[in-house]
Amino acid sequence: MTKHYDMLIIGGGINGTAIARDAAGRGLKVLLCEKDDLASHTSSSSTKLIHGGLRYLEHYEFRLVRESLIEREVLLRAAPHIIRPMRFVLPYDEGLRPAWMLRLGLFLYDSLGGRKELPGTKTVKLTQAPHKGVLESRLKKGFEYSDCWVEDARLVVLNAIDARDKGAEVQTEAYVSDIVPIKEGYQAKLNRSDKNHEIITAKCVVNTAGPWVDEVLMGVKGQSNQSSVRLVKGSHIVTKRLFEGDHAYIFQNQDNRIIFAIPYERNFTLIGTTDVPYTHADGPVKISQDEINYLVSAANEYFEHDITSDDVAWTYSGVRPLYDDKAKNASAVTRDYVLNIDEFTDGAPFLSVYGGKITTSRKLAEHAMQKLLKYFDEAGKDWTEKARLPGGDIDGTDFDDYFERLSSKYGWMPAGLLRRLARAYGSRIDLLMGDAKSMDDMGEIFADNLTEREINYLRKYEWVKSADDILWRRTKLGVHMNEDQQQALKNWFDNNG
Repeated sequence: MTKHYDMLIIGGGINGTAIARDAAGRGLKVLLCEKDDLASHTSSSSTKLIHGGLRYLEHYEFRLVRESLIEREVLLRAAPHIIRPMRFVLPYDEGLRPAWMLRLGLFLYDSLGGRKELPGTKTVKLTQAPHKGVLESRLKKGFEYSDCWVEDARLVVLNAIDARDKGAEVQTEAYVSDIVPIKEGYQAKLNRSDKNHEIITAKCVVNTAGPWVDEVLMGVKGQSNQSSVRLVKGSHIVTKRLFEGDHAYIFQNQDNRIIFAIPYERNFTLIGTTDVPYTHADGPVKISQDEINYLVSAANEYFEHDITSDDVAWTYSGVRPLYDDKAKNASAVTRDYVLNIDEFTDGAPFLSVYGGKITTSRKLAEHAMQKLLKYFDEAGKDWTEKARLPGGDIDGTDFDDYFERLSSKYGWMPAGLLRRLARAYGSRIDLLMGDAKSMDDMGEIFADNLTEREINYLRKYEWVKSADDILWRRTKLGVHMNEDQQQALKNWFDNNG
């Protein structure tokens, strides 16, 4: 029997899962299909920031910056376990942007979004701790402002969990093909990794395939036309920890781009990003030696102690599917999103999503649904602005207070492990822990205190099907493990499939 849905969503990145969550919460029957794992491409390869986009002010994208700044605090309230405030230090470097321009930009940054919860900008002396001895001695003054850090892949998963809890079906390793317009919408074939396939129909299709958005659209049109997506590769390097403290740095580069240096996974520093034009013909998405050299050189312009490519512990790269606004420079291409609706049969929308960023994903989903409401008379009203994401109901946004309560409840657990679990799962930690009363109840323990109980939770509730799903997306424990330790986890999956 053919299943019918109100909405078929293709792509399990941040935009697809956010739209699935919003639509399911309005009462629509939703099916989301992802050909790989959730957040397995662009959405797990970001700089891990919820931010307004300070440099977008230079491109006069005031609407995007304002929307992003407002959403920054909306998301912080929704998921205070995986999103946390962070202070960013921007050094003034003579010969680049003048100090008055930096201060004016930061004044606008503080003002555009109606900031309520995050502290504003202040001037800092870089000749004093904690910056003295970390930054080059020529740097005397800087500005410190607020943005937020996010566990990007977990934000995707939380949207998917909430969508499922509200009635949506979420299928991973499910490739959608043969999309055909029919009288009352669209028919499509779902191809699963177990070789089974299924024919479904949907009144509406939402195309959030990211770098493949044009390919999906052209598959329905049955023809090719000029591409509307511009692919830009962004790469990051991870090094040993280069400075102490919870703050991050934002550095100006000679080419007018900016580079972030951010505390990462306790023992590391994350440096990025690049902006390199990319096409599918370029092959697998990975960092080039030129990009490594670029990021190392940019860091060495500001840090007192130079690093080399030998100090790089890990790298990752992603492709941003930006809307092609014909800008000559990849760094100048708009990060704003565009929502295009085609109707291949009367009254049956096919919505393609271009661009966007993690910070504006909730608002993008809300705008997408507002465009689609005329096709769904029964759909409910906007609802996500004040809603918490799964695990986010931790009695306010003060994570430290929440962790203190958890420490009393789970005093038998090592503090480092408990803090990691609290950050990852928030109030859902109780679901993970179940009836566990000691570490013996957590099952087999792998490197960095990854336990069998956590693995089984991830398999049951978060669509995990392989070791890599855990190591590089649901957690970032892979960066802490050597090859033998990673292989031990893969062997567990082989024996417990």
